[in-house]
Amino acid sequence: MTSHRGFTVWFTGLSGAGKTTLATALATKLGQRRVKVEILDGDEVRTNLSKGLGFSKEDRDTNIRRIGYVSCLLARNGAGVIAAAISPYRELRNEVRRSIEAEGAAFIEVFVQCPIDMLAERDVKGLYKKALAGEIKEFTGVSDPYEAPIDPEVVVETDRETIEESTNKIIQELERQRLLRTSQAPVSSQPAIQLTGVPEAA
Repeated sequence: MTSHRGFTVWFTGLSGAGKTTLATALATKLGQRRVKVEILDGDEVRTNLSKGLGFSKEDRDTNIRRIGYVSCLLARNGAGVIAAAISPYRELRNEVRRSIEAEGAAFIEVFVQCPIDMLAERDVKGLYKKALAGEIKEFTGVSDPYEAPIDPEVVVETDRETIEESTNKIIQELERQRLLRTSQAPVSSQPAIQLTGVPEAA
């Protein structure tokens, strides 16, 4: 069970790093503990709430602010939220943090880390390779900036860790902040994260 304090687990990292995969796995783990959460995925928000936005910095910021706003509405009412978006700009992530914490909810930033060469290997569409070759402009992490978190609550390394190991780190942080009760459930093993999806754009 959770306390009545809401929270947002905010996954940030480059396209293809494993944010959506981990968000889904975390939601499953929390569901097994009878904790209901809402997932806000960057691509889905673009489709349903941010249709028509482009990929300029202004439009990307608008998309992230919308995810942050919905996260804040839910978390301040005691809900658990899992947000997964590249969210490349540090100050904007901090802005979202401040808005959520100002409502008395918790904000847990999870940096999903993975080397560019591994991301390129996972990318079945070859977008990373094209970006590295200069064929795609304004590609986050290659030709467009990605500002890594300075002091995130959790860092996961999806090129080295299994899904189980990464999600357990987040569960432990939720327990540490007393947003979840400590569980004695046994840990099962899962394969390392393998992604073949198309990299998201924002």
